Amino acid sequence: MKINLVLTGMMGVGKSTVGKVLSKSLSMGFLDIDKIIEKELKMPIREIFESKGEAFFRKFEEKITLQQIKKKNSVISLGGGAFMNSNIRKNILLNNKSFWLDLNLILLEKRLLNSKNRPLLSDKNFKETLKKIYNKRKDTYATANYKINCNNLSSKLIVDEIIKLYANH
Repeated sequence: MKINLVLTGMMGVGKSTVGKVLSKSLSMGFLDIDKIIEKELKMPIREIFESKGEAFFRKFEEKITLQQIKKKNSVISLGGGAFMNSNIRKNILLNNKSFWLDLNLILLEKRLLNSKNRPLLSDKNFKETLKKIYNKRKDTYATANYKINCNNLSSKLIVDEIIKLYANH
């Protein structure tokens, strides 16, 4: 039975993409928290934010994440804001190996510029909002067990780096 591997970091950094490849490479299950929430509530994240508000979403996200991290032998991709929740973070750090996928703001901007499904970025001042969110979250992300600088790495190299670190835990 393998300890869970949890991916955290900003929206658009590639947690879901990397998580799927990791789970296949390590023969583990893959859990995408945002996808599970969307399935449970039968609506996209953006709609949940619009119709029920961020506070509702965060509370539901906490419930789902705490349920999912109890499972074993899984690669778990968190939503961008989930690790900011102290209860989620504490539980992840206690019983799982966590990896912060970090990407500089210029690359994040390029990836997110045309994204329509990011409720926190719907604001008119996209660059400024993204920078504020990143600056608010980076110190908390840094409490993850490992940091992977993804700036000049392909998905394959990110996966290789995580596997190497994970194998040595």
